[in-house]
Amino acid sequence: MILTASNNRRRMSLTPMIDVVFLLLVFFMLAARFGIEGTIELTLAGTSQSYEGPPRLVDIHPDELRLNGVPVALDSLAPRLADLTEGSSDMIILRAKDGAEVQRLVELMEHLNKAGFDGLVLVE
Repeated sequence: MILTASNNRRRMSLTPMIDVVFLLLVFFMLAARFGIEGTIELTLAGTSQSYEGPPRLVDIHPDELRLNGVPVALDSLAPRLADLTEGSSDMIILRAKDGAEVQRLVELMEHLNKAGFDGLVLVE
């Protein structure tokens, strides 16, 4: 009997490939859990308590912020809002205007959360 090259071949084992696939699966499952820790509480308009007190509307433009129609710097926004609110859970309405980026909105929300305001409402 004559052995040819085609008879001499061994079948490839799939075990190493399966091991690699499972390692990648575990890696991506664990890596996906790290992005969850940075969340911001947000109330959608119409789903919370009724609005009371003076107006607290923050318009977010690409190049400026406006509190009740008056331009305001980011550093002075929190003290001016503190004058308009009675507590940290009072509703503050945020409205993105004129193509403002989502990142700018998120940075403003983080700034207000650090200042102690947790009644943020996003309107369109």
